[in-house]
Amino acid sequence: MQTPEDVQAMLKLASLGWGAKRISRELGCSRNTVRSYLRQGGWQPYQSPKRPGRLAPYRDWLADRFRQHRGNCDVVRQELLREHGVTVSLRTVERALAHLRREVFAQTAATVRFETPPGHQLQIDFGTVRSLVGGEQTKIYLFVATLGYSRRTYVCVFLHERQSAWLQGLENAFRHFGGTPRELLIDNARALVNEHDAQTREVAFNDRFHAFCRYWGVTPRACAPYRARTKGKDERGVGYVKRNAIAGHHFVSLEELQAHLLRWMREVADVRIHGTTGEPPIDRFERDERSVLAPLAAKAPFLQVRELSRRVHTDACIELDTNRYSVPWKLIRETVTVVVAERTVRVLYAGEEVACHAQSSGRRCSVIERAHLAGIFGAHLVGASWLARPSAEVAPPPPATTAELLRPLAEYESALGGSW
Repeated sequence: MQTPEDVQAMLKLASLGWGAKRISRELGCSRNTVRSYLRQGGWQPYQSPKRPGRLAPYRDWLADRFRQHRGNCDVVRQELLREHGVTVSLRTVERALAHLRREVFAQTAATVRFETPPGHQLQIDFGTVRSLVGGEQTKIYLFVATLGYSRRTYVCVFLHERQSAWLQGLENAFRHFGGTPRELLIDNARALVNEHDAQTREVAFNDRFHAFCRYWGVTPRACAPYRARTKGKDERGVGYVKRNAIAGHHFVSLEELQAHLLRWMREVADVRIHGTTGEPPIDRFERDERSVLAPLAAKAPFLQVRELSRRVHTDACIELDTNRYSVPWKLIRETVTVVVAERTVRVLYAGEEVACHAQSSGRRCSVIERAHLAGIFGAHLVGASWLARPSAEVAPPPPATTAELLRPLAEYESALGGSW
């Protein structure tokens, strides 16, 4: 192999009329080398001869399986051995299919941007983040709703992701936007979707969620399983809330956190220049979207009243949504009626209210009223840090003396039928 500079010198000398023999003596190489480069007309890199590889007969089969298994060469290697009896290393398969890797990656990552008209779609999702609330690291659940056209966002905070949180968050979003869209785009959360067939795309929505959608006149739609970017506008919105509204902040209480989010939505999220639309979400909303949302028509909340039956446990509590609420101890083992309305839990027995508590927003909490256990000597709550004080009219029994606790051994022998 001659260097590109040597070949250029050969061509230069040939243009001056030098012959191959004279050029070879001048440059110290053979005449055949000079003639070869003169025929080529310039320098060319060395190319090794192409030999058919061991997998050449299976080229089409390998390409088909590579696409089928989404670029997993090890699975292709296993099937090659099982179906064709060809034993090769994983690296050999990877080299044979290297030219298809970019194609498969592009097919996996390809996304078609889908824009919706004003008032057509609302995308919702939950995101979790840990934040300092009341001096403790607390896991909070952020409900994020994003209008598909204007990109206007609503955020509220919960301590759980149960179905009641989804429905309450949606109703709060409807009131925040002043109307309802025609369609709700959700992921496949178990609280909302019972089953979603990835092949037929048949969706079985939760009965209560379906009733909620009928009540508000919206059409539910679930994105494809394991393809959350179908609702990418809201997915990016969740990340934006975590990075911009929550990160680096601490709060005295959940109420302060929600107030902070309301201010952040009004002063930051609504007025920023959106990267895709190029204008503030509030401007697009007021100009094009507010007027096409279906009015709320002063509808009452869907979850305004829940009525359930519960049995009072031996700790004088009933259980509701994993939380425990106390009732008078005399109702232990009785069945009572529980009415949940306006964030209040009312307990009724024989038509009369026997207990009333503020509904807890947490999970596995105990809401206790001391008066419900008054009159029980030594009564206590499981997991609580206090004991109910005995009432004044109930006196504890006097302690037994030591003599009263002792019996003659003869009594035990007669009871057993003899002595040792």
